[in-house]
Amino acid sequence: MKELYVKQKVFSLSGKFTVKDQQENDVYYVEGSFLKIPKSFSIMNESGEEVALISKKMFSFLPKFFVEVNGQEVLTIKKEFSFLKARYTIDAAGIEVQGSWWDMDFEVLQHGEVVGRVNKKWFTWGDSYKVQILNEEMETIMIALVIAIDCVKADNAAASSSASM
Repeated sequence: MKELYVKQKVFSLSGKFTVKDQQENDVYYVEGSFLKIPKSFSIMNESGEEVALISKKMFSFLPKFFVEVNGQEVLTIKKEFSFLKARYTIDAAGIEVQGSWWDMDFEVLQHGEVVGRVNKKWFTWGDSYKVQILNEEMETIMIALVIAIDCVKADNAAASSSASM
């Protein structure tokens, strides 16, 4: 099992994250676009090579986010029509999220087998998540999924705050 820690940089307009291992070494760097439409997040390895891309689809009735890993689309997160509480679904080949992903406390399954766990770390400056990876082949997908869900949550919070004005 491998543990990684995703930490959002607080004073960043574009949305920057670092992903560290248990020894506090940087493993991935995540950088969001600042004034680019549609907003996207690029995940790079320690060599600076892009390994994943998260982008929001523009011009759709309900928000939809695409996650590409190594140039291939692996999952889509889309908002479902709902009157009361925001509901999102994750479409991916064999990938399922169980638990409270809105609270960042969930397991990721692939074809029914647990491949990773995510837990939000409380009482930290900025958002921080502990990511346990049980299947190392899923490492990049797990990191991309955590960043994508964080992006969905931030988008939903921004939409809620602008609607209440």
